[in-house]
Amino acid sequence: MKTLKTISGGITAPKGFLASGVFCDIKRLGTGKGSDQGQKRDLALIVAEVPAAVAGLFTTNQVCAAPVKVSAARVNQATARGIVANSGNANACTGKVGLRDAEAMAAMAARPLKVKPNEMLVCSTGRIGVPMPMANIGRGILAAAACLSASAESAQHAAEAIMTSDTKVKEVAVEFKLGGKTVRLAGICKGAGMIQPGMSSTGERPAARPLHATMLCFLTTDAAIESRVLKAALGESVANSFNRITVDGDMSTNDSVIILANGLAENPVITRGAARCRDLAAFQDALNQVTLQLAQMIVRDGEGVSRFVTVRVTGAASYVDADAAARSVANSALVKTSWCGGDPNWGRILCALGYSSAKIVEDKVDLGYRRSGDAKILFSLKGGQPTRASFQALCQRVAAPEFELHINLNLGKSSAVMYASDLTEAYVDFNKGDVSNPATLGG
Repeated sequence: MKTLKTISGGITAPKGFLASGVFCDIKRLGTGKGSDQGQKRDLALIVAEVPAAVAGLFTTNQVCAAPVKVSAARVNQATARGIVANSGNANACTGKVGLRDAEAMAAMAARPLKVKPNEMLVCSTGRIGVPMPMANIGRGILAAAACLSASAESAQHAAEAIMTSDTKVKEVAVEFKLGGKTVRLAGICKGAGMIQPGMSSTGERPAARPLHATMLCFLTTDAAIESRVLKAALGESVANSFNRITVDGDMSTNDSVIILANGLAENPVITRGAARCRDLAAFQDALNQVTLQLAQMIVRDGEGVSRFVTVRVTGAASYVDADAAARSVANSALVKTSWCGGDPNWGRILCALGYSSAKIVEDKVDLGYRRSGDAKILFSLKGGQPTRASFQALCQRVAAPEFELHINLNLGKSSAVMYASDLTEAYVDFNKGDVSNPATLGG
């Protein structure tokens, strides 16, 4: 979209949204390596000043956290008023008590906002299997409600409060036109490890089944859009962004993407009707761009990551095959460690293709590398056989911090893409745990 303009302001850039982020001592109780680094915001509130159309997608892990169960049911409503989210404790694998705590957390947030409890959505991220410190959360919600504002600083505080092993705040805000009105769309997200989401609105895994610390994304817009249309738009957007990323191939118990649309931009309401199809396409394009930017930020900030790799598979017999081939390569420990070393090891890539569920014919596979910004692909393999490309030239492609891996199976017309990372010593060091210090262990 040529008219899409990046703006400042974060999650509160759209009209009619407030946010805050506070420290209420959740993280000290269970975030391991983050627990000894001083006060870190750990509870966020995002509030729509008027009822907002709502949509959400959630992890398809069969072990899903209590807040996922609560919020997944509530996004089936037409509207909602806000989101309360915490870091430092996932409220996962906590049984009936955890479910009660998630519902109580939403009710606690609803009270000072003077909204109904079922109008509040709840999300959590952090250590698995630890009871929620509800007294701390209650104090934090009151503090967060008291300092809600539409300022860029408050928006950033909310973005900070959902971080766990992230090293950078992840936020995007854009502005565009719909029906002659200026519309804004913004989002924040978190995620650095336990990343390969496969989210849906129903709990059913996507047709091309993915394998999946937690990934959370919250989006706000002042666009006027029907709830059912918003739900479809978010589904399409997530399928091509968050469901296309992987850091370590692990699906979290808590992955969630939620969007609120309050209509205060006063554009003609976007419906499925023919009269609004142009506006729907423009909104979809903006949403796609925002979610893709946020998703790629997660991979670039992955735990220990030194390479951002776009894996493009073409020429597959079906989309399911293309997706399976791309995921197999993107999640191969041997391939990822070779990327870390700057080694263009096509043998490992061919091996990963071969054990995937995709149909592969060895003597038809083409494989090449392209640096970001380059037009030319340097092929290391053509028709399953090595090319005359020099090892040094191939190494130069893989040495770049960002590059593309192109795989043509030459068996059909289907394609798929994955945004992936390398696997480094730093990732292992961060995640191996220290049995001499139980505070560093857990989910």
